[in-house]
Amino acid sequence: MPTLPEGGGKYQANHYLEIGGGPAATAAVAIAKLGVEVDFIGRVGDDSCGNTLLAEIRKARFRCGIQLEGWGVNTAFCRRYPNARSSQSAILVDQHGERIIVNYPSPDLGTDAEWLEAIDFSRYDLILADVRWHSGTEKAFSLARLAGVTTLLDADMTPQDISPLVALADHAVFSTPGLKRMTGLQSPEEGLFQATTQTAGKVYVTLGSEGSLWIEDGHLCQQEAFSVNVVAYHWSRRCFSRRTRGSVGRKNANKRGYSFCQCGCRDEMYPAWRSGRHS
Repeated sequence: MPTLPEGGGKYQANHYLEIGGGPAATAAVAIAKLGVEVDFIGRVGDDSCGNTLLAEIRKARFRCGIQLEGWGVNTAFCRRYPNARSSQSAILVDQHGERIIVNYPSPDLGTDAEWLEAIDFSRYDLILADVRWHSGTEKAFSLARLAGVTTLLDADMTPQDISPLVALADHAVFSTPGLKRMTGLQSPEEGLFQATTQTAGKVYVTLGSEGSLWIEDGHLCQQEAFSVNVVAYHWSRRCFSRRTRGSVGRKNANKRGYSFCQCGCRDEMYPAWRSGRHS
């Protein structure tokens, strides 16, 4: 759209695209494109939305050296719930890449995470999780800790208190709204220092065009943003988090890395994935 809506009424879009997405699915695809082996472990319904998502991101299929379909993500561990609707979102994007996201979190997807016990977490070198499926993220991080696997939390906005998840994370990358909500502080700098009191891990916050901040050995550090032609803001932050994951995961390049989140469809899904080969 040329501009985002400011109130009620009818509006016209100049382009339409239906595509899989969401924090974890986007992460899985981004890491696969970086040359890393990835598992997507999450939850979808057995509706057309969930089926389309899994078909889109699954392991690539080739013929005569030409990729026919798929983004190269392993979906063998994704749980599909019968007679369930997948989570999905409508996203409006303006000409500057800013967006409005209207998410429908499906109530049909079970919150039980005990089935994750069947997964051998020691095979991975990193787990990335977001904050929407709390019981799943908590279970994945707990199993990862027992296996000595590094954990990375995509600490974005959610109605729930994410501090228990932050406490389990070796690395917590906050969005600015997510950090404000957890700490109650308007200043990102003050919020980061407050976040350090809730975890023994490292904390970071993304500031959009202003770059990012993190705490290193008790000191505030800043990375300025570089200029890019942003097509959609929500994809750009996801890619930042995935590149952070890649940097953290490379220390165990001989093992497999893993990203975990909840899984839904279109824009809200929480997957889990692994990475094996680092380019």
